[in-house]
Amino acid sequence: MRNTRIGAGICLAVCSLALAAPAAEAAAEPSGDQTIRISPAKASPGSQVTVSTRACGKETYGKGTSEAGGAFHLFEGDRKGVLVGVFDIPAGTRPGTDTVTVKCPPRIKITDTYRIVDRAPSGGVDAGFGSSDGQGTQLAAGSVLLAAAAAGGVVRLRRRPAAARS
Repeated sequence: MRNTRIGAGICLAVCSLALAAPAAEAAAEPSGDQTIRISPAKASPGSQVTVSTRACGKETYGKGTSEAGGAFHLFEGDRKGVLVGVFDIPAGTRPGTDTVTVKCPPRIKITDTYRIVDRAPSGGVDAGFGSSDGQGTQLAAGSVLLAAAAAGGVVRLRRRPAAARS
């Protein structure tokens, strides 16, 4: 009976996530026809920036300009009606705001901005209990806790009557 409840709870959680996924994907896309999506929103010198738009409608080509990265072309991407272009931010570009302009035939012109930051993050994320100096102690404490939990499960199994274990 208990396994049935746990299974039903897991199914309910998975189904709710599956139903929420299309809504999240739709929210991540540009909301109108006259928008540009710039990724990443915060880029660093030497990195690559991707620009996508639906503003060009049925056109399969557009031109773009970035104050920092210069001119680039937009071509049809993986999804129908979406044009995608890529440019590089030159090394040595100063931090600040960069303006991107996209032009599509016959008279569509849209502009958006993104931030150029000092440098890109590097290294891994430390999600532990503090500085990495005491990592050996943390690993030892975690191992002791895992061993205690496993031992508790074994003791609990041994205390059951023989008829209950079958």
